[in-house]
Amino acid sequence: MSIVKNGIGSAGWVSGDIAIDLGTANTLIWVRSKGIIINEPSIIARNINDGSVLAVGKEASLMVGKTHRDIETICPLKDGVIADFEATDGMLLGFVKKINFSPIARFKMVICVPSGVTGVERKAVRDSAERANGKEVYLIEEPVAAAIGIGIDISRPVGNMIVDIGGGTSEIAVIALNGVVTKETIKIAGHEMDEAIVQWFRNEHKLDVGEPTAEKIKIKVGSAMRMDETPIQIRGRDLVSGIPKTVEVSSDEIRQALKDCVTQIVDVIKRALEKTPPELAVDILERGIILTGGGSMLKGLDQNIRERTNLPANLSERPLTDVVRGTGMVLSDIKKYTDVLL
Repeated sequence: MSIVKNGIGSAGWVSGDIAIDLGTANTLIWVRSKGIIINEPSIIARNINDGSVLAVGKEASLMVGKTHRDIETICPLKDGVIADFEATDGMLLGFVKKINFSPIARFKMVICVPSGVTGVERKAVRDSAERANGKEVYLIEEPVAAAIGIGIDISRPVGNMIVDIGGGTSEIAVIALNGVVTKETIKIAGHEMDEAIVQWFRNEHKLDVGEPTAEKIKIKVGSAMRMDETPIQIRGRDLVSGIPKTVEVSSDEIRQALKDCVTQIVDVIKRALEKTPPELAVDILERGIILTGGGSMLKGLDQNIRERTNLPANLSERPLTDVVRGTGMVLSDIKKYTDVLL
């Protein structure tokens, strides 16, 4: 008989049920008694000829833009939902192997999905989870999981507005009494910001840069408000000569590149506010808007939202892990959170 202590089986296998934030940009996995043990890019590298999986997560991300004709790198999720079923299966199985579960273990899973996900999309997630050894699979909407992870008591008759800006979608939800009262989703988030920067360099500097470079630029000098000027050197391929070159750009240029994305996100927040019942709107006026997700960390975004909505807006303390922590809390007490499961 296997003896389990602190989540480790007698043969060195990890044991315990798991919570998964299956994101467009990153996948995070929380294991009961262990906490967050996977936080890696949602990407897979596979052999084009036979479909075999060569790498997942961090290892696969290092191959982006550097593969030969027999290897492809794929992001299996698009706009928060599964776009490539086979690749998603391979990615989930790859992550589960990294955790070092027993190959015969079957475990309970709670997986977060975008709000408004269709029945077909829910089934696709459940099927992938079951093929990755899921015994019981539950789903929860991302903004609800984020609210729980932030520490909000969602069972109370009090309105809370959560703005979750991930890699593929920005989701806005007003939550009260264990349910989503008002929700809006827009397919403008971190990846679209990166693409906007790529296009800016192509149009303004005739320079070709990859999305990984664009993401680094966004993190370093990207902003939603005017900041101190910070010039940076960017390397890429000259679209005219085809030769690598370096250009210097200012942080203000990157702000301009991101302006449309920011405007669209704030507009959808305002649309959600317009649909919110008056009594809950008063709660939001008092409690403010809470921002979470990697995209919410764009410098000055909270200030931009405050100025355009005239409401308090604050970034959560752990925007990158709120969703998976909340999903883990639900996993730890399924009975308590039955009403919020899909």
